Amino acid sequence: MRDTRDDEPRPPSAPPSGDGAPKFGRLLIVLVLAMLVVVALTFGSEAYFT
Repeated sequence: MRDTRDDEPRPPSAPPSGDGAPKFGRLLIVLVLAMLVVVALTFGSEAYFT
């Protein structure tokens, strides 16, 4: 049996917000923060265990 909902016109989808450009600034900030956490854990564990 065929679904008749496919014959109904679909409303146009909303345009995406923003210009579609990747957010390299945000990614860079997140990567730097992750690196700082790893460095802090490394120095903290080194100080704790020695």
